[in-house]
Amino acid sequence: MEQQQYSKLFSFLWNIANDVLVQAFDPSDYKKITLPFIVLRRLDLLLEDTKEQVMNLSQSEGFKMLPEESQEQQLYLITRHPFFNTSGFTMSKLRAETDSTRLHQNFLAYLDGFSRHVQDIITKFDMRHFTERLSSLNPPRLGAMLNKITDEQINLGINPVLDDDGNEKLPGLDNHTMGTLFEELIRKFNETYSITDAGLHYTPRDYVAMLTELAILPVVDKLKNGSYEIYDGACGTGGILSLAQERFEQIATEKGRRFKTYLYGQELMPETFATCEADLMLSGSSTNFYYNQNGVSRSRFAFGSTISQDGHPGKQFDFCISNPPFGTPWKNDLDNWGISNKKDIIDSRFNNEERSFIPDIGDPQMLFLANNVSRMKNNEQGTRIVEIHNGSSLFTGNAGGGESNLRRYIIENDMLEAIIAMPLNMFYNTGIGTFIWIVTNRKEERRRGKVQLIDATNISTPLRKNLGNKNCEVTEDDRRAILQLLRNFEETEQSKIFDNREFGYWQITVQRPLRLRALSDIDWSEVGLKDAEKAECQAAMESVPAGTPLDDWDKYEKKLKLKKTLTKKLRPYITVTDPDAQPVAGEADPKLKDTEQVPLLYDGGIDAFMQNEVLPYAPDAYVDQNATVIGYELSFTKYFYKPVELRSIADIKADIREIEANTDGLLEEILEGLE
Repeated sequence: MEQQQYSKLFSFLWNIANDVLVQAFDPSDYKKITLPFIVLRRLDLLLEDTKEQVMNLSQSEGFKMLPEESQEQQLYLITRHPFFNTSGFTMSKLRAETDSTRLHQNFLAYLDGFSRHVQDIITKFDMRHFTERLSSLNPPRLGAMLNKITDEQINLGINPVLDDDGNEKLPGLDNHTMGTLFEELIRKFNETYSITDAGLHYTPRDYVAMLTELAILPVVDKLKNGSYEIYDGACGTGGILSLAQERFEQIATEKGRRFKTYLYGQELMPETFATCEADLMLSGSSTNFYYNQNGVSRSRFAFGSTISQDGHPGKQFDFCISNPPFGTPWKNDLDNWGISNKKDIIDSRFNNEERSFIPDIGDPQMLFLANNVSRMKNNEQGTRIVEIHNGSSLFTGNAGGGESNLRRYIIENDMLEAIIAMPLNMFYNTGIGTFIWIVTNRKEERRRGKVQLIDATNISTPLRKNLGNKNCEVTEDDRRAILQLLRNFEETEQSKIFDNREFGYWQITVQRPLRLRALSDIDWSEVGLKDAEKAECQAAMESVPAGTPLDDWDKYEKKLKLKKTLTKKLRPYITVTDPDAQPVAGEADPKLKDTEQVPLLYDGGIDAFMQNEVLPYAPDAYVDQNATVIGYELSFTKYFYKPVELRSIADIKADIREIEANTDGLLEEILEGLE
């Protein structure tokens, strides 16, 4: 769809709220009413041509005698879509009804006439509730809404509208453009009416094209004729999946190959899932079911949390392409599991036999990555994961924590092919930088043991007009340039190649011995012991032989001859730390404890690091062997940072002289003006 046509359609739909809903509904409800009617109209338009045939068949006596499943199959054959409506109405017919009571009754009958898959969409949009509210207003607004949504100036269908000569009058609204429209409407509703919820976020079409090409093109020559399963665990309106399928078909045509793709997804937000389900229904995908390893039939598109309500348990895929949520707390998933602490999670996707991958409760994106890693096929081709993350996935989490453990698992198992830093301001609703992770369990031979980092932050094309925060796009030429960097696998200014171990480190705990000096002069009124204990301790100290060194606590303690429990209580009151005192056997000074990160590639390892970096400054330091853990993190800044070149002294001098010349005589003029 051309930008001008898109803008016209967007403006028309946006103004429905101003024309129909204003002063009748709370602004937070505008999107909840407008969006379902848009989706329903898309389905309605595809059923208009076969409406009469559906009615004739559904009302015949022979049809009514058939089992329900057979009835559905008969009607699917007529509509040529995996949905139908057996009521006597279409939206265009309904708009002709002028009596508000009959319109309400007829519209409910229209909703009831849809097939069972559409009923799920209607329920998730809560359409019957809002239909009741539209009809109960004074004056009623249901008729006005139908008039707007069926206006001949717009086309919400997937097919173009033609004029009498067969020329395109209005373009069709494809699935991904529908997702873009959906996002922009929500964004504008939220901004205009100061709605505080975060809204629903979608991946721009140019970014989706980048994801699908990174997933498919590097391995296309290795793909055999056959079927491939594509999965998105955060599928939103299904835009990534539908475009990936479309790209597969294009490649098959270009290469003279035979590929069959099956789409799988899961989405948490009901309105978004309903839109996804409707749009995939338009392409014939949503009625597809499969049988899991236990022979149980499951829908390819699941509703609920991918984290705690896995809609595809145990299922593996050929491609996993996702833009998961980030920076969103996932505490609700603990409730779904019926637990209160993330340590109690036993889901094997997030815990393996060696370590846990569970991240901080405030950000779920690494859980989505772990979920995708668990979906990898162990066959000749394996699985290819292409997933968007923000920068925190590169480095957050301490060594031994969930985020670091997942990075470690992926890298030590040689599955991280590349990470690509993308330009800022690529999304409609945020300007943050994003990174594309490419993970596969079937690396090319030349990539074995290596990770490629690509800086594509400057590879983009400015938009003529900003779309929210989005001020640039990756055009076909931009995508080709980024893909070429990946394929070339060479060291350049924008491409760096590293050994897997480059990103790993030992986190060591450096201890120093506790050194205590005993005090000879004690204010016993300040000692917090019971009177009897205090008297016993005082007597013990007075009996310590003269000449017992005060700077050697071990020797002094022996001379005290007190029970260990009482000595432990007394020690804080009669000692101070002293760097010149003798070490206390087996005790470290907690105030001098420190942690260090030692790169796995450090020549000579931890011992050499201590000799070179620590012991010259603290000769008594030692490593707590029981506390050493391995961590992994990545830093694009470290490898791609270019310091700003400082100006030369000559340039600075020239500027000073120029300023001096320009101000020559200025002070004299100021003083004269005061006279």
